[in-house]
Amino acid sequence: MDLDTGGVVAVEVAAGEVSGRVPSDVSDTVRGLLAASRAAALLPLMLPVPARAVIGGSGGLAPLHEAVRASGRRPRELILVVEGEIPETGRRALLAGIDGLRAAGYLIAFGGLGSAPLPLDLLADASPYVVVLGRDLVARVPRDPRGSALAESLVGVARALGAHVLAPALREEAQLAATRGWGIRLAQGPLLAPIDWKPSGGRVRVRVPLPVPDATPAAVLLGPRVQELLLPGVTLSSEATAEDVVAAFGSEPSITSVVLVDEYQRPVGSADRSRFLLFMAGAYGHALHAKKPASRIADAARTVPRTTPAIAAMQLAGRDASRVYDDLVVVDEVGRCMGIVRVGDLIRHVAGAAPSR
Repeated sequence: MDLDTGGVVAVEVAAGEVSGRVPSDVSDTVRGLLAASRAAALLPLMLPVPARAVIGGSGGLAPLHEAVRASGRRPRELILVVEGEIPETGRRALLAGIDGLRAAGYLIAFGGLGSAPLPLDLLADASPYVVVLGRDLVARVPRDPRGSALAESLVGVARALGAHVLAPALREEAQLAATRGWGIRLAQGPLLAPIDWKPSGGRVRVRVPLPVPDATPAAVLLGPRVQELLLPGVTLSSEATAEDVVAAFGSEPSITSVVLVDEYQRPVGSADRSRFLLFMAGAYGHALHAKKPASRIADAARTVPRTTPAIAAMQLAGRDASRVYDDLVVVDEVGRCMGIVRVGDLIRHVAGAAPSR
């Protein structure tokens, strides 16, 4: 969940481990992906991937790529969480494998920070999109002051490296309040959703404490770069019908936009939730457009490079008064969709960074 908005932004896939499984085997990951697809999970997915599978190269990951294709997913909709033992001799191969996955469009995360053998300098070299705190470490918060201090310091390190931090397995209000106070935006756990919640089960929202304002004066004038506020986006093919877009919006209320992408993952259009659904609900809207390409009635995607400062992104958002609160589409150096950034997040972070007078 995004603790800033209380909305669901991704679904974690728990891949069950089978005893005796080769550490580099991705079959559990593949089964989890296919099960999530059968459950009509249209939100981005977080998938665990063994570190040794990444070290082993493209051959061992081929079943995963095939499952992604078979499920109709796009790599940009998947956050691959690298987990497990990372041998010292495999570091170079791991970084090369991560570069390959990132080039294919996947978002990269590391799991178990603080309780797994994960070298901090490896995080600096790998530049992950998300770092997941260790579940055992989170379980010690806030009763164990030493564990809490360790977790808070690791959050600071991860954020300084430009990564989102996710707090998993939250079970108590006190844990949520502590992690929120550290500036963590993403969280997961039974406290936030009932144990039987399904991706297509409807709205899940939770009241969260206000974050502690960040007193760091760095980049006060320009704010953070948009890649620091990046959220996974829901994407559909540029050939998707208007009916497909309506179905995506109907699957989860927290989806604010759907990005239409071409075969190279470059954004070609954007459908804002309120405006698109209102148009389709109008006179003859569904009858005329449901079976036709959504691109006919979608807006042009408002794209920003991932290194754009928040202030500059807000200026772009304000150029069109009719779309001032539409999500911005963040693109990489070759124009591929990396995800979205919400204008409300830009406003909150810039306002929070403004110096007091």
